[in-house]
Amino acid sequence: MRRKAPVPPSPLPQREGVDPVRVRLPAGGAWSTVREHLVERLAPRAAVIDEMFAAGRIVGADGRAVTPEAAYVPGMFVWFHRELPDEERVPFPVEVVYRDEHIVVADKPHFIATTPRGSHVTETVLARLRRELGVPALGAAHRLDRLTAGLVLFTVRPEERGAYQSLFRDRLVRKEYEAVAPYAQGLDLPRTVRSRIHKERGVLAAQEVPGEPNAESRIELVEQRDGRARYRLLPRTGQTHQLRVHMNALGVPVLGDPLYPVVTGPVPAGDFRRPLQLLARVLEFTDPVTGRRHEFSSGRTLQAWSAYDDWAGDGPAQ
Repeated sequence: MRRKAPVPPSPLPQREGVDPVRVRLPAGGAWSTVREHLVERLAPRAAVIDEMFAAGRIVGADGRAVTPEAAYVPGMFVWFHRELPDEERVPFPVEVVYRDEHIVVADKPHFIATTPRGSHVTETVLARLRRELGVPALGAAHRLDRLTAGLVLFTVRPEERGAYQSLFRDRLVRKEYEAVAPYAQGLDLPRTVRSRIHKERGVLAAQEVPGEPNAESRIELVEQRDGRARYRLLPRTGQTHQLRVHMNALGVPVLGDPLYPVVTGPVPAGDFRRPLQLLARVLEFTDPVTGRRHEFSSGRTLQAWSAYDDWAGDGPAQ
């Protein structure tokens, strides 16, 4: 069996904590030049790619600019920096809870994405930490939704990333979340919710569908007052929006949720009011590299519990 050739290191440095895009030219196809392939694959208008070629922004493994006339070679790699979008800065700090030579544990605020994706590129936890800590090789071992706050694990050494990712894949991490949602007097808690959750690409909200369960969450009531309650959520699996879907299915959707039970209109850029009241409170695991037992806890509070009037008002989110 033929082994894949190793991927060469990027000839371009990061920009604003964001890696350059790497494209490997596939086998097959009728392209005669690199330009023909990139125009078809990456841009709706040839002018976009032509501008990049003219500016020398598309380079090969040797760091030299690739010309638009360069012959198409299957397996060849090219790199370039994407145009960074204009992003509204999320005005809340990313706190570092723990750092050693192997991992960084960050306490993520609401409204900021974990890793670059779509229109969120430089305003992500990963890009911020790479810049602020001076660790360009930092990588995410898992992700939290942009609207969810709390603990996220990052790896310092790329060669160790897979070991930490496997902790989440193999369910070897104890994750505890906290949520503020309506109090339902007739809801029998604690209970374990099991269902099958399907998230269709391009559709904002996930759905519970018939079939064998692929999502499991334990829901516990911590305390209640004034028609609201604080819940402890213990996910056994990690489906997209799992906790939000299960809370909604119980009739107690998480406060501030723009998708469940109803998908609302998009929030204007810069509107940081009424954040989703969901927090990744605890991460516990045995370090696969050092063997050390780690127990981390977020220092954040959910505002709809600690200061409901401020959360529900028109002022900025805290």
